Amino acid sequence: MIELGNFKVIAKDVREQIVNRIKNDGVSAAQAARDAGVSAKTVYNWLARGVAKEPGILENNKLRRENQFLMQLLGKLMMEKEQLRGKK
Repeated sequence: MIELGNFKVIAKDVREQIVNRIKNDGVSAAQAARDAGVSAKTVYNWLARGVAKEPGILENNKLRRENQFLMQLLGKLMMEKEQLRGKK
């Protein structure tokens, strides 16, 4: 933690740990804020930004793979549909 006048700059990894405790361990935002020595409002801001934040590289790669799989599945189903139409 770096202090700049009245402001404290919390390292990204520390912020992520705090948010993960709230999301995964069921710790309240107020309790996590007290434990970290920051205001509850700050923690709520981190949580709000985390929801709106764009996915990271790992999440993008996961979504790309899932999209590719779904497109292949869709193509296969469309081919099967056409084959069934031809049999009628």
